[in-house]
Amino acid sequence: MKQGRIVWNGGIHHVRPGPDGTVVLADGRQLSEQDVQWLPPVEPRTVFALGLNYADHARELDFTPPSEPVAFIKPAGTVIGHRTITRRPADVTFMHYECELAVVIGKTAYRVSKADALDYVAGYTVANDYAIRDYLENYYRPNLRVKGRDNCTPMGPWLVSRDAIRDPGNLRLQTRVNGVVTQEGTTADLIFDVPTLIEWLSSFMTLSPGDVILTGTPKGSVDVKAGDVVETEVEGLGILVNTIVSDEQYFASKQ
Repeated sequence: MKQGRIVWNGGIHHVRPGPDGTVVLADGRQLSEQDVQWLPPVEPRTVFALGLNYADHARELDFTPPSEPVAFIKPAGTVIGHRTITRRPADVTFMHYECELAVVIGKTAYRVSKADALDYVAGYTVANDYAIRDYLENYYRPNLRVKGRDNCTPMGPWLVSRDAIRDPGNLRLQTRVNGVVTQEGTTADLIFDVPTLIEWLSSFMTLSPGDVILTGTPKGSVDVKAGDVVETEVEGLGILVNTIVSDEQYFASKQ
């Protein structure tokens, strides 16, 4: 099952995919997906992000692949929905996307074993966790300016139920910039897979319904500029679309 959230006609609605680029409201009405304002498919409680969770991406950044998960927490204001905009600051030299499988926790998890970990998952979605390499400082990355900026993590468009994804450890990922494929990978190459991450996180803290785990990105990150349209896709979950804008465009949209 796929479910999304939109703002339309002054209210928040849960929708499902319809034919030919439409979304279907609970009462059966169909709307064009381009004529609505998209929200993240879930309202995240806490967002956990994994750094360097693909060996090829770690080497791409000149880091040694980690021997245990490198995790950090992202502010709520980073997360935005499908078909939204993300700012590229004027003074940066390298800003890149990160196509990621996002795991949504469905029930309280504490000291969960790998064998039982997927039972605590509500579903999965697509995330694009933008980073600015200019701001990287050390192994304990990313600092707040790299990953804590407003609107830097589009998520969606759909929450896909756990039962609809047979194996989260065998999904293809792809990123396209202005229609050109720039990144390809598979979750089979995760250093720490989904059950391992849930076991590890829940070994020292409680995971709650609505928590989201961003599992990392493979190699293939390229610089994106204002005006670029970035599509991140995870097999079976859908295509997440986001547009990069300049400072002027971004701040004008806030007025």
